[in-house]
Amino acid sequence: MNRTARIVLGSLLIVLGFIFWGQGLGAIEGSAMTGSTFWAYAGPVIAGFGVALLVVTFQKRE
Repeated sequence: MNRTARIVLGSLLIVLGFIFWGQGLGAIEGSAMTGSTFWAYAGPVIAGFGVALLVVTFQKRE
């Protein structure tokens, strides 16, 4: 996977993680995920994977 794809994927995971977290907490309404404890916990984990991917991408020399 090239550097640009890793940056896009990492950023997307961060955004989706925060959206899922907000829905799990009930701050963002309008889906079946609203108010679900699973998504309140899964969202930050997904965002964490995105952050980790970006950290590895920016530390790696190509």
